[in-house]
Amino acid sequence: MKYDPTFAALLSQPWSNGACRGYVIYAMEACGFSPEDIRRVVGELHDVFDLCGLEDAEAHYQNSAY
Repeated sequence: MKYDPTFAALLSQPWSNGACRGYVIYAMEACGFSPEDIRRVVGELHDVFDLCGLEDAEAHYQNSAY
């Protein structure tokens, strides 16, 4: 694998649950979700972050239809 400085810089940034929530909010707003639906999803993220690790979430994404 060839060294990619941009990719390396992204990987060196600390994980932030708050940043992840922000990304989800941006995406949901852009797709026209209602504020109530956004609140429900962001609330659910609190539970998911407690139940699933980063590796589990990555695997779930990679194996999903999305």
